[in-house]
Amino acid sequence: MQGRLSAWLAKHQLAHRPLGFDYQGIEILQIRPQDWPSIAVALYVYGFNYLRSQCAYDVTPGGGLASVYHLTKVQDDADQPEEVCIKIFVSREDPRIPSVFWIWKSSDFQERESYDMFGIIYESHPRLKRILMPESWIGWPLRKDYIVPNFYELQDAY
Repeated sequence: MQGRLSAWLAKHQLAHRPLGFDYQGIEILQIRPQDWPSIAVALYVYGFNYLRSQCAYDVTPGGGLASVYHLTKVQDDADQPEEVCIKIFVSREDPRIPSVFWIWKSSDFQERESYDMFGIIYESHPRLKRILMPESWIGWPLRKDYIVPNFYELQDAY
């Protein structure tokens, strides 16, 4: 099912895949990582001037990873602002997605958290480093295939 934004992107020949709507009627689009920079700029020009949230998740154990962006079109006279959910799927072996820090500054800490927990590399992010875990931490704690270090091994490390 194609929504209004998907039709607009198709009209402008921007590659995407409509995934339907969520329970609130928000359109969900899948974007390939290599298409994300140009589509992000197009969405900003379209009016999506606010990145409400960015998160990531592990799709399946040993499978792919996903980065999710929730964008909102904030206007003075809008009591029901238009929203869209963008999903970008990457392989676990090479989890690279272009950063949108240069478009939405609010993605700074959010992309860093996704990097810290899942190991997704946001290319061209100005400060991509761990934000929650110590710099010396090994692995990506929220991946489904993550093996938790033995508590006593960690205790001995301090």
